[in-house]
Amino acid sequence: MVALSSIEWTDMTWNPVTGCTKISPGCKNCYAERMAKRLQAMGQPNYSNGFQVTLHPHVLEKPLELKRPQVIFVNSMSDLFHEAIPESFIQQVFAVMRRASWHHFQVLTKRAERMAEMAARIDWPTNVWMGVSVEDETQTHRIDHLREVGASLRFLSLEPLIGPLPNLCLDEIDWVIVGGESGPGSRPMNQEWVLAIRDRCHEAGSPFFFKQWGGFQKKKNGRLLQGRTWDEMPATVQRAVA
Repeated sequence: MVALSSIEWTDMTWNPVTGCTKISPGCKNCYAERMAKRLQAMGQPNYSNGFQVTLHPHVLEKPLELKRPQVIFVNSMSDLFHEAIPESFIQQVFAVMRRASWHHFQVLTKRAERMAEMAARIDWPTNVWMGVSVEDETQTHRIDHLREVGASLRFLSLEPLIGPLPNLCLDEIDWVIVGGESGPGSRPMNQEWVLAIRDRCHEAGSPFFFKQWGGFQKKKNGRLLQGRTWDEMPATVQRAVA
């Protein structure tokens, strides 16, 4: 379960865990839930439990088999800090990332409280980027928890952005991704919200990556913001983005 990814800001996905549960407004139209149910219906064995949290020890060491350096998004189909995942398994995931030192690993969570609680017990590899998802002003506390961890690179995924972030603080934040919601029932994203975040990023010196518009906006404008794409990446890695 290491696969090439169509996600614009990564190369590959690696899913040692699949399945999750909804905890905040951004989860309402979860793409991973839709995909998991589709894969279950297709008979994909790793999704026999649908979207229930399921550990996959048999794929833990898959990144070690990839000899060419890659940017790898960890658990695109789950949340590594979900309360149903034993800490011992989370530590195993970090151990593999530490051993696979030639890759860059991107870990993204909405469970910022558990991430921060565990942070002192994690030996943070320098090749692991730690991020939190923030969809509107009610979830910005996750950013404060992110600042507590010892990751060498901290990033934000402001996706699906469903509200403005007028008080966004980017202190100690190294990268910002913004994206709208896609799929059935997608909620619109206001351009002014995005421009305000872009300008805040430039003021703070944080690279800004615009992933996509959401819903009907995506069909019309795709990835263009004011007539151009924004594919800024952290200085530690530069990728050729399609």
